[in-house]
Amino acid sequence: MTTHNEFSRCVAQYDPHALPVPAAQAITREWATPVTAVERVALRDALDRVLAADIVSPIDVPSHDNSAMDGYAFNGAALAAAAPAVELTVVGKALAGHPFPGRVEGAQCVRVMTGACIPQGCDTVVPQELVERSADSASIRFLADAVRAGANRRLAGEDLARGHAALRAGRVLRASDLGLLASLGIGEINVRRRLRVAFFSTGDELRSLGEPLDAGSVYDSNRYTLFAMLRRLNVDTLDLGVIRDEPAALEAALRSAAASADVVLTSGGVSVGEADFTRQMLQTFGDVAFWSLAMRPGRPLAFGRVWSGGRPGLGLPALFFGLPGNPVAVMVTFYQIVREVLLLMSGATPQPLPVIQAASQCPIRKRPGRTEFQRGIATQAANGANGANGQWQVTPTGSQSSGVLSSMSEANCFIVLGHDEGDIAEGERVSIMLFHGLI
Repeated sequence: MTTHNEFSRCVAQYDPHALPVPAAQAITREWATPVTAVERVALRDALDRVLAADIVSPIDVPSHDNSAMDGYAFNGAALAAAAPAVELTVVGKALAGHPFPGRVEGAQCVRVMTGACIPQGCDTVVPQELVERSADSASIRFLADAVRAGANRRLAGEDLARGHAALRAGRVLRASDLGLLASLGIGEINVRRRLRVAFFSTGDELRSLGEPLDAGSVYDSNRYTLFAMLRRLNVDTLDLGVIRDEPAALEAALRSAAASADVVLTSGGVSVGEADFTRQMLQTFGDVAFWSLAMRPGRPLAFGRVWSGGRPGLGLPALFFGLPGNPVAVMVTFYQIVREVLLLMSGATPQPLPVIQAASQCPIRKRPGRTEFQRGIATQAANGANGANGQWQVTPTGSQSSGVLSSMSEANCFIVLGHDEGDIAEGERVSIMLFHGLI
């Protein structure tokens, strides 16, 4: 694996003391090695798992030409010879699962229901609401220009053709994918094993839920936030609790985590305070690529590797992310730096998070030289309101302090202000990243 000294030469603006966000994302992607173990699971257990190999369709879907609606199937050639109306004799009926057994001739038609096989000799379906039926329903009549030849017919293999890839390896399987696989008759698939992620919080001031709060102490919220964010990614988690600011305890926790997990996440203990031992220890039995970002919130973030054997080269390494201690900074750094790495290591092919443009409804202060992720409330203007015509608008939630977790609960998006951007004027367009589908 590339060391940070080797890779840093390839990254523009490399500065472990204050790395620009795009450079940090590039480094973490480079170090993300996907898990290789594969498991075979039943389709019902495959939701949110990562597909290990391409799925090639063993059949045509649909397996036969069928009707797209209720109506009458006939040979479209009859349209060219008819003016102004077409008259056809009804010779039978076809239902889904019950095909018409014979062949249909030129002046004939068959009553068909949606999904029914198109009878032999037919290639067109006229909707039932466009026809006039005789009193005894033995014949129909409709205008020749009411339908075109070939209309309302679903072709065999139109959805998926036999031998073509239905789903690609690296896909995180969704509900629609399970239905698609079921339509192919596939009941079991190969998926990557789940990524194992260990996490813990550091700090003498932290108390677990159920413990009394004494002077200067606070409840640990970060572990619950991390657990929830990890659960959304469908990884296996190992919660190691709260670790005190003691070098021996921190070293033991890091080694234990590295021995049992692919990735280790901590919160707190990576700034420059006297009690912040985590970064110092990483330089002893780990490998540190960077420990500070040109980012707000989330400046103190350490990234590297931890070896369970006690020093680099002994045992298997786990990737390490030392997240900040402030609650909002934990969430921002997780979504902007950690999330993609976990997906890559899970064997998934991450898709870029959608970013849209919105008009800022108030001025926003921003210092160039760092990327900022402010919390915002985005809305779409009603059509016609101030000429906005349904365009997106956004307003910051108020206090952007990295310790105000309620701002994340109130917000529905990140306002993404780039590294080189300065102050934003009211009405100026900014990039936003909606929480829906992310958080």
